[in-house]
Amino acid sequence: MEKKSKRRRVSLSYSVTAFFFIVLVANFQGSSSAASQTPTSNKKKSTQPTVAASFGSSLLLPVAGNVYPLGYYSVSLSIGNPPKLFELDIDTGSDLTWVQCDAPCTGCTKPLDHLYKPKNNLVPCTDPLCSAIHSGGSFQCESSNDQCDYEVQYADDGSSLGVLVLDHFLLKLMNGSLLRPLMAFGCGYDQKNPGPLPPPSTSGVLGLGNGKTSFISQLQTLGIVKNVIGHCLSRLGGGFLFFGDHFIPSSGISWTPMIRSSLEKHYSSGPAELLFDGKPSGMKGLELIFDSGSSYTYFSAQLYQATLNLIRKDLSGKPLKDAPEEKALSICWKGAKPFKSVSDVKSYFKPLSLSFTKSKNVQLQLPPEGYLIVTKNGNVCLGILNGTEVGLGNIEVIGDIFLQDKLVIYDNVNHQIGWVAANCDRLPNVDRDNNEGLCQPFATNYVILDGHCPSRV
Repeated sequence: MEKKSKRRRVSLSYSVTAFFFIVLVANFQGSSSAASQTPTSNKKKSTQPTVAASFGSSLLLPVAGNVYPLGYYSVSLSIGNPPKLFELDIDTGSDLTWVQCDAPCTGCTKPLDHLYKPKNNLVPCTDPLCSAIHSGGSFQCESSNDQCDYEVQYADDGSSLGVLVLDHFLLKLMNGSLLRPLMAFGCGYDQKNPGPLPPPSTSGVLGLGNGKTSFISQLQTLGIVKNVIGHCLSRLGGGFLFFGDHFIPSSGISWTPMIRSSLEKHYSSGPAELLFDGKPSGMKGLELIFDSGSSYTYFSAQLYQATLNLIRKDLSGKPLKDAPEEKALSICWKGAKPFKSVSDVKSYFKPLSLSFTKSKNVQLQLPPEGYLIVTKNGNVCLGILNGTEVGLGNIEVIGDIFLQDKLVIYDNVNHQIGWVAANCDRLPNVDRDNNEGLCQPFATNYVILDGHCPSRV
């Protein structure tokens, strides 16, 4: 991820020959890493109360960040005992959650007191979760005492090397339950960032894919929430993330089935057709991956060029000129004077949409503000990039810019993805929208709800 510019990361986790964001390569060796400690047993303990076992509630987290200029959306979670707060990049395109780790750490960007410190809590390589992060094929442990190592690699040659650990996450559910479940995540002790821009300011990544090691899959396995996640990312910055099905609107959602493909563990759907100003573009049969770990959308070369050609042809005769001097993104335009926001320029651009051909009347609507940004220099730039140029081949990746101001739901129970236009600038009104009466009596102590629950003396 590249901070203060575009995040050139697409969170796809498959084999080591795969593409842009996380590629999990497990090196299940003995005590060869700097993080070697006596591993814990395979037995996992959890402190969740009985109420959680029936999936009786949901987890709601406020989101920080934006597409531009920051380049990512994040949440903060408390991990360990005593709990320590870690800011994590939310990522539906990968499974493994990981944090920067003092074991000791090489290349970490956080001060020592902001790193995670392992405490004899390594996951052994015999644990099923260790097998799950292996990128394909079989593996064997040389010894039952071997730790579970992993490697995270980025397309910009950045990487994080670490070991799988098990620790408590402090979670406050919407029904008032305070839980401390034991969950597995990566302790990254060797970070590399050879790119030209500074590393991200976050402490790590919250993996939200549908593989066994993902955060939501572990919550479901522990009986805490249903295997459903949703996010609402505001174009103005911020938003919210939820786990469980309590915040799904009863109507108005456009649903499309998840599809099985060679891109397993990813939220894929299709086939879809690109429409330009409501008219067919000729680009159809598209398989799309929904990836909150990518700031921008990445189209394969053919789709990218077709989209760019349509936009440029439509801009002919309009008061915009190419701005090759703008470095924020690849394709930018300037006007007679700097633009202050997309509102100043959106009338020059036509809407795009993705029509899902196997779902009746289901479209992902993309007004100009859904695919453009205005830079600090006052130029307008296209938030769609050529994925083939960065190693994504023919994969179409739907990034945050397409998902803004929409409630997007990944329903792993019913194997479907849904979305609906939403006001992401405020958290859901729990009392009105869900009839759970959460503002009485405990929500005044629940920081997430402070914005709309009245104070109590």
